[in-house]
Amino acid sequence: MSATAPAPVPVVVIGAGGMGRAWIATVLGNQAAQLVGVADVLAGAADRAVAEVVPEEHHAGILTGTDALEVARRSGAEAVIDVTIPAAHHAVTADSLHAGYPVLGEKPCAATLAEAVSLAGHSEATGKLFMVSQSRRNNPHLHEARRLADELGGAGIVDTRFAKAPRFGGFRDEMAHPLLVDMAIHAFDAGRVLLGGRPVSVTATTYNPPWSWYAGDAAATVAITYDSGAVHTYSGSWCSPGEETSWNGDWALSCEHGTVRWDGEGPPTAYPAEGEAVQGRVPGPADRWELDASLAAFCTALRGGPAPDSEVHSNVWTQAIVEAAVRAADTGSRVSLTELLDEALEAARVLDSADGRSQALTTWKTGASGLVAE
Repeated sequence: MSATAPAPVPVVVIGAGGMGRAWIATVLGNQAAQLVGVADVLAGAADRAVAEVVPEEHHAGILTGTDALEVARRSGAEAVIDVTIPAAHHAVTADSLHAGYPVLGEKPCAATLAEAVSLAGHSEATGKLFMVSQSRRNNPHLHEARRLADELGGAGIVDTRFAKAPRFGGFRDEMAHPLLVDMAIHAFDAGRVLLGGRPVSVTATTYNPPWSWYAGDAAATVAITYDSGAVHTYSGSWCSPGEETSWNGDWALSCEHGTVRWDGEGPPTAYPAEGEAVQGRVPGPADRWELDASLAAFCTALRGGPAPDSEVHSNVWTQAIVEAAVRAADTGSRVSLTELLDEALEAARVLDSADGRSQALTTWKTGASGLVAE
């Protein structure tokens, strides 16, 4: 680390499961942060994670326990990383913010859209940063696809095809909408990167092929319309064996002067209406990816840098698309995001009134007006 680099941010990781361990490893490998504590409600889980992930010579400098805020206080942490289950996100994040700790949280922002809007209010009330790690948007190939599309006049139609056949077992096999809720959120968020602007409405159809091993609908077709008139269409399946796509899906961006294609793994390619194909930039060693990029953006913001692009007021739009897709599939109707966000705001105000710590949402005129559109 150079002499002029900001001091690393001391952080506590809350949640010591598989994803928590991934975050522990990420913090250890990033000079912008310093791991000072790990917490998990399950007794002994934090100790086991540290023993298995952290080199032994660093164990003495890491506190563990079941009370996350106590671990944060005793360890001298300046921020927390919330890697708990979605059902716990609202309580963990709100408590951390009001205890004075900025929060970097795993996606989704919260278990419901109302809880997500509530957390935007808690961030305002405390003046503390709450950033959601929508990690798959931190892919240099994705941003290169956006750059190439802009050179061709900007994308007006974005098509995503996703086909995988994972056999997870466990909770995903029992979810009503496993693909939409657990996986498609990444594609919806990436679509926001490629198109910019504000999503306004969603239509969706979900279904389950006869051979599916999921109880709920494991396939979906979704259309998201933006205020620019651009449309993002998504066709995905979690029960399509054979010729599968990458985990990021296969993308086609139709622009005024050509098309951009991206297979979700390598660099994208631009195909101008006139002229030769243009290969996208190959990422270099300085490029940051996924969790590492999220952590770097979070720490940079805490050291005086710009607000991260997945700060809660922006990220709520991604969760709104997911909730709108589920409702559209269940009702067979087009769902307006402004109407959905107004409902969420009303419910969030009820949550905050019962909680008593945040009155920030009382100043919001509408659900959409309090948020930031990219």
